[in-house]
Amino acid sequence: MSISILNVHVYQILRRSKVSHFALQSKKVIVHAGDQSEMIAACIEIKGQLIHNIHPYGQALDCPITDLGEQVLMPGLVDSHVHINEPGRTEWEGFNTATQAAAAGGITTLVDMPLNCIPVTTTKAAFEEKLASVHDKLWVDCGFWGGVIPDNIDELDDLLTAGVLGVKSFLIDSGIEEFPNVAAKDIRAAMPILAKHDVPYLIHAELDCGSFDDVKITDKYNSFLESRPKSWENNAISLMVDMARESKAAGDNCKIHIVHLSSDEALDTIAKAKAEGLRFTAETCPHYLTIASENIPDGKTLFKCCPPIRENKNREQLWQAVTDGRISFIVSDHSPCTPQLKHIDTGDIEKAWGGISALQFGLPLIWTEAKNRDFTLVDLARLMSHETAKFAGLDKIKGQISVGHHADLMVFDDTASFIISTDMIKHKHKITPYVGRKVDGQIMQTFVRGQQVYCNDQFISSPIGRPLLKGQL
Repeated sequence: MSISILNVHVYQILRRSKVSHFALQSKKVIVHAGDQSEMIAACIEIKGQLIHNIHPYGQALDCPITDLGEQVLMPGLVDSHVHINEPGRTEWEGFNTATQAAAAGGITTLVDMPLNCIPVTTTKAAFEEKLASVHDKLWVDCGFWGGVIPDNIDELDDLLTAGVLGVKSFLIDSGIEEFPNVAAKDIRAAMPILAKHDVPYLIHAELDCGSFDDVKITDKYNSFLESRPKSWENNAISLMVDMARESKAAGDNCKIHIVHLSSDEALDTIAKAKAEGLRFTAETCPHYLTIASENIPDGKTLFKCCPPIRENKNREQLWQAVTDGRISFIVSDHSPCTPQLKHIDTGDIEKAWGGISALQFGLPLIWTEAKNRDFTLVDLARLMSHETAKFAGLDKIKGQISVGHHADLMVFDDTASFIISTDMIKHKHKITPYVGRKVDGQIMQTFVRGQQVYCNDQFISSPIGRPLLKGQL
């Protein structure tokens, strides 16, 4: 990609002098005030690492001002569901490549998942090992989830005190031997501890209900879909609603969160849980909102994920739930692995690792679909930045353009379009099911705490991201 004259100007100013006091102005800035965001013409003054002031467009200031014209100045995205796999499985991914992909996608903060790394993040010692591994590798700021497994309940309090933002469990085999699934008794034991720390409990909500073990998975995508039916998600979510009710009755009312929701049949259950006053939320992901199972070619293992991508009718219902708030926000669930583990050459869907790699393309993918459904970029800033920051407990510093917040910013050309190609991929392995797909909207620049880290396909200077630990924010 060629660098525009405008962006060369910004790049040269910031790289040459490492300016700590400057301003960006645009006729389209998404600012947040009170409980709402709006798009206005504005000038954002940045001092140090913070948003110092919000001025009218055209305001004269005693610092360099760059005019972005009609390009949109948005809050950097906050992606609260990313598998980075370091330490221990860096042949799958790693903090350097994952956070570069994040920066290229306008993501200024992400939260790393506790599994697929070695050791899994289920003890304070394992968490400290992970923190040691991030040194000089973070291009964006990074928080961390811990994990709950059957044999770490006694260590959970220490793990939470060490600074994880919350914890995750699986109700089904995770595919990682060191991260076994929990049962109801483990959930009951963990919830009072989580409620004491007031952190969310993230749940991979599938229950193996049996009777589908005899489904033969072939190279036909529908055979894989049949092997993991909606009832697995539906039953798991119903179980977690029961657990949430128990927690509320006990006076704890632990926060329960369903990750990567794919079943539309569970939406009413989630809505009823919210109506009861349970602290119950759910997320979904770009692959469930932009791909329909009818359009997945047979033998294309890059589309395999768990729970699976479902039918177009299901996809439309998920969009409706995003619209009406039953689904709280959208995250990537970037879950990479090596090309060999995807069994790309053989098309063996049963053996292929389940996970979608698309960290840097989330906003264009969603914008392409959303703008035709009457969503605005203000809506997407809420769904992919403000609400995710709030969920992770980071909303006092992240997720919005407000005075006093971190100057985490993204410049987005909402009128551009491009075709996703292998050579533009920034995550470690240059594979994604989206190669060849045309999308609308392009991230032009990314700023983390007032420092430019990405500009028109170039990474600026060196990694400046920081770990984000609960209790130290």
